[in-house]
Amino acid sequence: MTALLDRVAKAASTTAFGLSALAVAFFLFAAAIVVGVLFWQTNNLLTEQVLATLNGEARILSSEMKVGGQGKLIETVTALSRPQGTGLYYLADPNGTKIAGNLNRIPPELEAEGHGGVFTYQQTANGREKTHLAVAIPVDLGPGLRLIIGRDVEDQRAFADSVRTTFLLGFGVLSILGLLGGLAVSRLIVTRMDEITATSRQIMDGDLSRRIPTSGKGGELDSLATSLNQMLDRIENLMSGLREVSDNIAHDLKTPLNRLRNSAEAALRDPRGGEAYREGLERTIEKADELIKTFNALLLIARLEAGALEESTETFDLGRFASDVSELYAPAAEEAGFALSIDTEQGLFVSGNRQLIGQAIANLIDNAIKYSRGGEPGSVITVRACLLDGRPAISVGDHGPGIDAVDREKALKRFVRLEASRTKPGTGLGLSLVAAVARLHHGEVRLEDNQPGLRVVLLLSNKCLIAAPQHEGDAEPGLAAQ
Repeated sequence: MTALLDRVAKAASTTAFGLSALAVAFFLFAAAIVVGVLFWQTNNLLTEQVLATLNGEARILSSEMKVGGQGKLIETVTALSRPQGTGLYYLADPNGTKIAGNLNRIPPELEAEGHGGVFTYQQTANGREKTHLAVAIPVDLGPGLRLIIGRDVEDQRAFADSVRTTFLLGFGVLSILGLLGGLAVSRLIVTRMDEITATSRQIMDGDLSRRIPTSGKGGELDSLATSLNQMLDRIENLMSGLREVSDNIAHDLKTPLNRLRNSAEAALRDPRGGEAYREGLERTIEKADELIKTFNALLLIARLEAGALEESTETFDLGRFASDVSELYAPAAEEAGFALSIDTEQGLFVSGNRQLIGQAIANLIDNAIKYSRGGEPGSVITVRACLLDGRPAISVGDHGPGIDAVDREKALKRFVRLEASRTKPGTGLGLSLVAAVARLHHGEVRLEDNQPGLRVVLLLSNKCLIAAPQHEGDAEPGLAAQ
C-alpha cells in the first residue's frame, strides 16, 4: 500500500500531471461558463414564456370584463380556477374580500411590491401541503375589482434544480476522471522516463551498448528515444574509434618511433663523425615529417567526425575542380607508369568544403598510384565527376589488385593496411579521411569492383547540389560503365 501511495505521489508531482490538471481545470472552467450561459438563457426563455402567457390571459380577462361585465368575469375566473391546476387566480372586491379564484389570499410578496413577481404558496395534494413557487401579475380592471393571475412554475424550478444538480455531478465526475487521467498519463510518462534514466545511468557506468527501449507505437516518446539511440550509436562509434585509434597509435607508431631512435643512435655511433651526424639528422627529420603528417591526418579525421571543423562552405563547379586536382597528379602518375584519364561533367555546381573535397580526391588518386601496378598494359587511373542517383559523385578507378568484398568495410577504418608486408609507404589513413569528408557532407563512400581493380565512389548529399549539367541523364551510365 505504501509503495502504491509513493508511486501515486511521484506521478502527481510530475510536470505531465500538472499540465493535465491545468487542462482539466481550463476545460471545467469553460464548461461552467457554457452551461451557465445555457442555463441563464433557458431560464430567461421560460420566464418570458410565462409572462407572455400571463399578459395574454390578462388581456382576455379584461375583454371579458368589458363585454360581459363583472358576472361574466366571475364566471370565467371560477371556471379557470382548478384546485390542482397550474393557473392561479384571485378575484376580490375593493375591500379585499375574495370573490373567486383558487388562491386563498393575495401573496404578501405582491402586496409589498405592488406589481407582479415571484411568490410561494401552499398547495394540498394527497392530504399533504407542499410549498410551490409561482409567478403572478395584477390585472387592471378599474377601481371596483382586484384581480391577480399567476402560473405555478414548480416544474420549471424542478427542471432548473435538476440541471444544477446534473452540472455539479458532471463537474465532480469530470474532475475525478480528469485527475485520474492525468495520473495515468503522468504514470506512463514517469515509467518511460524511469527507463530512460536507468538506461542513461548504465551508459554513464560504462555500458555504451545500452539503448533506450521503444514501445513501437511511434509516439513522441518513441521519436525521442529513437533520436537518443541514434545519438548513442554515434557516441559509441566515436568512442570505439577513439579506442581503436589509441590502440593503433600504440602499435603502428611505435615502430616508426623506434626506427627514429635507432637511426639517431646509429648516427651517433658512426665513426665518420660530423658527416654521419648530418646524414642521421636528415633521416631523422624525414621520419619526423612523416610522423607529423600522420598526426595531422589523425587530428583532421577526428575533427571531421566530431563535426567540429567550422570552415565555411562555398559553391564551386565540382567537375572543373576535380579536373584541376587530377591534373596536378598527372606528372606523378605518368612517372609511376600510369595513364591518368579525366572525365568530368562541367556545370555540376555543389556547395561544400572545397579544400576537404580536394584532399579526398588527392588521397584517392595517391592511393591508386601507390597500390596499382604501373607500366603494364591497361594501367589507367580514371577520375570522374558526375551525378549518380541524383547526387554529386566523384569516382577514382584503377586496374590494380583491388579489395575483396569482405575487406571493403574494414578498409575505411583508420590505420588499416591490407598489404601484409607493409613495404609500401602510407599510414592507412587515406580512405579514412575520404570517409570522414563524406560524412561531413552527409554522404558516403562506396568501394566497388572495377573489373579488374578498385573503384572508389565519393557520394555527396543531394543537399549539396546547387545546379546539375544539362545532360544529366548521360552522367549515371558513364559512371556505371567505368
